[in-house]
Parts: sequence; structure tokens; C-alpha cells
Amino acid sequence: MPPKKKQPTTGTGSSTADAAEFEKLGVLYLGRPYDLAAKQAKPGWLLYDSKDLVTHAVCVGMTGSGKTGLCVGLLEEAAIDGIPAIVIDPKGDLANLLLTFPQLRGEDFAPWINEDDARKKGLSAADFAAQQAALWEEGLGDWGQSGERIKKMRDAADFAVYTPGSNAGLPVSILKSFAAPSAELLDDAELLRERIGTTVTSLLGLIGVEADPIKSREHILLSSILDSAWRAGRDLDLPALIHQIQTPPMTKVGVLDVESFFPSKERFALAMQLNNLLAAPGFAAWMEGEALDVGRMLYGPSGKPRIAIFSIAHLNDAERMFFVSLLLNQTLGWVRGQSGTTSLRAILYMDEIFGYFPPVANPPSKAPLLTLLKQARAFGLGVVLATQNPVDLDYKGLANTGTWFIGRLQTERDKARVMEGLEGAAASSGKKFDRRQMEQILAGLGNRVFLLNNVHEDAPEVFQTRWTLSYLRGPLTRTQIKQLMDPIKRERPAEAGQSAATPVTSTPAHGTPHAQRPMLPPEVPQYFVPVRGRQPEGQALVYQPMVLGVAQVRVADNKAAVDVTEPLTLLTPVTEGAVPVEWDHATIVDLTVADLEREPAGGAQFATLPVAVGKAKQYDDWKADLSGWLFRTQKVELFRSPSTKTLSMPGEPERNFRVRLQQAGREQRDQQSEVLRKKYSPKIAALQDRIRRAEQMVERQQAESRSSQIQAAISVGATILGAFLGRKTISAGNIGKATTAIRGAGRAMKESKDVSQAEDNVAALQQQLAALEAEFKSEADALAVATDPLTEKLETLSLKPSKSNIAIKLVALAWVPHWRAADGTSLPAWS
Repeated sequence: MPPKKKQPTTGTGSSTADAAEFEKLGVLYLGRPYDLAAKQAKPGWLLYDSKDLVTHAVCVGMTGSGKTGLCVGLLEEAAIDGIPAIVIDPKGDLANLLLTFPQLRGEDFAPWINEDDARKKGLSAADFAAQQAALWEEGLGDWGQSGERIKKMRDAADFAVYTPGSNAGLPVSILKSFAAPSAELLDDAELLRERIGTTVTSLLGLIGVEADPIKSREHILLSSILDSAWRAGRDLDLPALIHQIQTPPMTKVGVLDVESFFPSKERFALAMQLNNLLAAPGFAAWMEGEALDVGRMLYGPSGKPRIAIFSIAHLNDAERMFFVSLLLNQTLGWVRGQSGTTSLRAILYMDEIFGYFPPVANPPSKAPLLTLLKQARAFGLGVVLATQNPVDLDYKGLANTGTWFIGRLQTERDKARVMEGLEGAAASSGKKFDRRQMEQILAGLGNRVFLLNNVHEDAPEVFQTRWTLSYLRGPLTRTQIKQLMDPIKRERPAEAGQSAATPVTSTPAHGTPHAQRPMLPPEVPQYFVPVRGRQPEGQALVYQPMVLGVAQVRVADNKAAVDVTEPLTLLTPVTEGAVPVEWDHATIVDLTVADLEREPAGGAQFATLPVAVGKAKQYDDWKADLSGWLFRTQKVELFRSPSTKTLSMPGEPERNFRVRLQQAGREQRDQQSEVLRKKYSPKIAALQDRIRRAEQMVERQQAESRSSQIQAAISVGATILGAFLGRKTISAGNIGKATTAIRGAGRAMKESKDVSQAEDNVAALQQQLAALEAEFKSEADALAVATDPLTEKLETLSLKPSKSNIAIKLVALAWVPHWRAADGTSLPAWS
């Protein structure tokens, strides 16, 4: 039958054969209901609807309460359900999620055991590992699980450990953290202000500057620089930010000119502090690896969900705050770019929130975390926060949190703060709060026993956490994380998070560069590509000639509901050959006409021009050639899902399309699952009620039958006894009594048949219930085996533009800046 939320299902969970009881659609298996009075688990399972996590969750419990095991189990269930997660791990415990061994062999456990524990027990490492493997196999079996479920989890999701500031795990580059945020965030003035403030505060914290956003000149200057660049859509990196401290892009700050507000000598000192940070050998690790792109980290290249664990135990406090603030900001930016949903799209989990969400202070992490708690639910992101220090949480900020997992607490002060949070959550959801009952429950909690208080349910539930699929061996060191992640690094190269545009390189310079700009007829259109970045020491700035093409290509198809217009800017080499310009060699670049400049940078040199470039007529020919080339080569390719008939959006990568199909499928599955529950629940309830009444009828019939049999036996016995005792003749009275006794026996036989019929009726109803439950299971299984968007073979739809929909805006000479070294090699100076 359909599982009611958080209600125990039938079955004891004593064997893996019962696993189907908790492998339900859109529910997370967290444990078993628990009887506090009897101090033992009840039969059945504690199931939690994944969509309830959209309203966020808090998990509190002292050391040894089983808090980590509960949260690891929750993340395991999310992985099995195909829900990705961003996991912030300040202590190093969550990397245990990668210690999963489907075959449950001792040699699999051996590299990860705690050898001190083995020595304390007087066992060799191999024997202790075998003991741990047996322990895990037995523990899983007691909770209806096995190695097969471990394999199912590993097949459903990827697991990766990222180590910012270290190469032990997957390194993370923070360069993207200073890039201009999405258009959605730029349009929200409050969010943009928060993003700038937290970024600047955390960056200054790295160099030991405690900056007040209102009073600090350093904070105001850096905030103004970021605001100016981001509103103009310009990305910044740390070197560019240092340069702009020395030469700010604005002339005034408030009503004061920049020099009066923050003199250049003092600005230089600030720039030197950041430059020292950048130049420090250890800081290089922060600039390498995958870009801090939440969307790419939540899903692999194929669109497979990922549990992305950010291990920060190796960082100091300032570095941790810096990275956590950046990650929360990036997550917020990703959230704002998603469509609204009521289903769980992803999880943001932080294992120890102490210091990041305090009740009074305002560290850089607090503002984005508060915003996520207020806004992320509308976009399907569930925030889960865990702590063993309840008094250090801002419970006002958690008033709207829908789910509370509460374990054993250490002090009365901790209990009081938890009660305050629960009372606030009840008030915000409009529910009554029984403080006395809650205090009694909290007082009786023990190891691995938690109170689940969910605003989506009528009453709180006490439960015992299930055995984890992962081997919980405790915090992993950087060496162990490296050992764990090295095979993964070898299996897959760095993913496309490092998505900086590939620099366009021109052909080698035509002859020796000249200091003078070549003279050209005024009819020849020419522009200068702007120089970006600082000039490397010992290298010269040289402009090399290329041909620039700016076009607009429209692809429209009513049947496919596609109408997309794409602006294109191309650069192609120009040679002295018979065909000086070939658009087949062109490269699409991220430039607009507005970016181009009319004058070169000072002190630049110029490469020799091919003859053809100086002839104005050539540009008309190249314009026509460009139009023909675009007609032949440009197209819009869309992916099509055969099962859902859904088309990808123009320019949407296959990975992103599959991710979107997964979310749409999950939403549809949740809706269909709810419909299925509503369809079958009344029928099953009605049959169960009929069975109950039929069983009551059996009991009444049995009672009446027994009574009639006894009366009949007494009557017949008395008649026969009377005949034998002193009555020599058979009188009419005796014959009447015998007849009555025989009739009583007949009634007893009839009522015995009534009992049999009533029992047959119960059996028939039970068969109907079994058939109905089988029918429900069949329909539920049909939902579960729907087409998998990850493996479905997608079709490709290719759309081409018509000639009338190709508009050539400009074909001109483009002077492209390069840095040229003494040995003649050159690198682009503009990308």
C-alpha cells in the first residue's frame, strides 16, 4: 500500500527481502520508529518525503549522539534518489561517503581502518578489517540493506571530494568568484549588495583586515570597484582587482574625489597586501583546478547527479570563512538562475555551522545563508544545517525551517535554545506547540535516537537512525583524501568548469614589427581590439592584422517553436596568398562592436600589412563570402527526448538538457506518485475496514456457535440420562424433550456453517486486498522504471537559417594586440 509520510510500514525490517518496503518513490529511508518508554525500535520504517526537505532542515545533537550518521544516511538516500548535493565539510567526516564497498570484503576496508583501534583490541590490521567488514554486513542486514544497495547508490550518483587551497582532492579555482554574477542577480539590488559585501569582507579577512562595510575605506573602495565592473558586465580576477586599486575605474567615491577619500600611497599599501597574498607560494593552489561553478559541480559531464564534498578541515579560520562565503554566494547565484519547482532539486549541507551563522555577529557567511533560507525553497534547493552547539545558532533566522532532527543534548542551555527554535518554527507554520511534551521527549533521547519535528506532519516522531551504507571510520586526513581521489583524477581529466575562452592566435607576424602605424586609405574600415591585462616584463605590445566580421544570424522554425537570433563576431587570419581571407579559418570571439576602439594603445608596434588589406574593394568581396559561409555552416542543433517529446533550448548543452529532463521527470514522478496514493488509499482503507468488520463477525459467529453447541449437548445428555434413570417407559414428555434437544443440535450445526461462511468472507476480502496492493505495486513499479534521462538516446534536430535571415553588420580590418617576447613568440593581449 502507499506509504504515508513518516508512518511505519508493515514488516520488521529484519531481512533484505523487506527492502522494497522502503525503496519508495521520492522518499528517504532514515530509520525505524522508536518507543522511548520501552527503549527499543518499533517494527516498520521511518520514511521522509524528499520534497519536505525543500523547506530546509536543522540537525542538532551533542558529540556521540549519532548526528553524523543520520546526516550521512540522509545524503546517501538523496544520492539513491538522484538528488545532487553541495556538502561543506569543516571536520573531514563527510569524505566517508566515498568509503563504500558493495562486496563488503575485509581487504576493501583494510586501507581505511583506524589501526589504533586494531591495536587496542589486540588484532592485526587484516583481522580488524575483516571484523569491520563483518560488522557492516551484519549491521546492514539488520536494517534490511545489503551490498546491493551500496552498489545502487554508487550507480545512481558520482561522489567527489574537493579541497580548496590544496591538491589533495580535486582542486578548486576561485578565479570565477570575482566574475560578474548572472543577470538575475544583477537585477536584484539587495542581492547584488549582499554579494559584493560578503565577497569583499571575506577577501579582506584573508589579509587580516577586519573591515566595517560602512566605516572602512578598504571595504568601500573594493566594493565600488566590484560594483562598477559587475554592473558593466565585466569579470575581474585577483590581479585585475589589485591593478584597479591603484588606478580605480571611478573618479569619485560619494562626493569626494578618489585621491581625497583614499590617497594613492595608502591604496598602494593595500594593493601590496593583496599582491603578497597572490604571490605567496601556498596561494597558487587557490588558482588551480575546476572553477567554482555550482551548476557544473552538482552534475557530471553526462548530467549524472553528484555529491560534491568540499573538505575544508585543512584551512585556517580566515581561509574557511573566505571559501564558505564564496561558495554560498555562488550557490545563491546558481539558485537564482533556476526555474521554480516544488520538488527537491538539490541539497546544500553544512556539517558544522558553528561560527558561520551566529545569533549576534554578522560574519560574511551569514547574509547569503539567510537569503538561501528565505528564497531557495522556491527553486528546489533544500538547506540542511548541522551543529553540536545549539546556542551558537541564529534561531530567528531558522524560524521558517520546516524539519528539525534533534538528538541527545548536553546542557540545559542547549535544550532551551532548541525549544526556542522549535517554538518559532511552530508559530511560523501556525501549529500548536506542546512545550511540556517536547521537554519530556528531549529528556529521553539516547544514542542514535532522534526526534523528527516536521511542520508537514501532524505530530513529531521519535526514531532510531538506520545503519549507513558508508564506512564511518572518522575524519580523513589530506593524505587519505589524496589516496581516495587520485584514482578519480586519473580516470577523468579536469572537467569543463575551466571554461575560459580559448585564445585566438593569428598567423605569425608578417615581417619585423614597426613602431609606426601603417597608413591606409580612409575607405578602409579599421578598428583596434582593446588590450586586456598588464604588460609582461620584457615583452612588447604588437598589433597584428586580422579581418573582423560582425553578423547576425536568425534561425526560425514554427514547428519546432524556435526563433533565435545570434550575434556573431569573427576574426580570421589574413595572408599574402592567392586567397588572402578564408572564413573557414575564422574563430568566433567574445567581442562586440561597442568593445572596439578607434585608436591604438600608446607605445605599440605594428606588424606588416598584406597588400590585399589596403584595398577597400576587397572588403565588399569578403562581406559576400562571409554571408555565403554563414549560410553553409551556421545551424541550430536541438536535442529531442523521444520519450517525452521535449526539445532542448537553443545553445543548451546535452548535459544541461539531461539535467533539466531529470528535474522535469522528478516533478512528474512526484505528481504521479501523489495521484497514485490518492487513488489507492481510499480503496485500501475501505477494504481494511471491511476486513475488520468481517473478522468481528467471525468472532460473533464463533461465540454463538460455541454457545449453541454447549446448550444442545446439555439438552441431549439430560434427556438420555433421564431415560436411563428410573423411567421404565417412554412418555410423550420424554419424546418432546428429545426432539427439542435434536433441534438444538441442528441449530448448532447451522451456526457452525455460518462461522465457516464468515471465515470464507474474510479470506475473500483479504485476497481482494492483496490483489489491490499488487495492482498498486505494479503501477508504482511502472513509475520507477520510466525512461532514464541519463541513458536515453537523444535525437538531434538541425535547423539552418535562410539567406534572408543572415545580416552582415561589418567587415573590417582588426588590429589584434599581442605580447611579443624577444625570441619572437607571441601571446594574445586581449582575451
